[in-house]
Amino acid sequence: MAKKILVVDDERHIVRLVEVNLTRAGYDVVTAYDGVEALEKVEEEEPDMIVLDVMMPRMDGFEALKRLQADPDTQDIPVIMLTAKAQDADIFRGWSSGVSSYLTKPFNPRELLTFVERIFQSMEDGGPGLEDEGETVWEI
Repeated sequence: MAKKILVVDDERHIVRLVEVNLTRAGYDVVTAYDGVEALEKVEEEEPDMIVLDVMMPRMDGFEALKRLQADPDTQDIPVIMLTAKAQDADIFRGWSSGVSSYLTKPFNPRELLTFVERIFQSMEDGGPGLEDEGETVWEI
């Protein structure tokens, strides 16, 4: 059964780009366009991973992540931040909030797919981070 990934971004062309690439790679993709809708979709769809933007209307990605982390039912869902917020303080905030990876826009869809695959592989291996030849590698 294909892993389900929730893609959340208020920019529809970004959602579509990510959706097409993940679908082609064999993943089941669900979409949302702001943090409020993302939390609703998480409850309805129970995704295996979330690709989350930061700057969105109604609720930003950091607040959505905070709520996911506070809920025992969703705190273990890996989250990849995919955002234009590339300042060191934003990246640090993402990592300290518990994201599995932090990618900045513009991004290479293949790079995103690599992170998705590594995170799922690490989960299957039981490791805490991204695995590379037996060593835990934390991507920044």
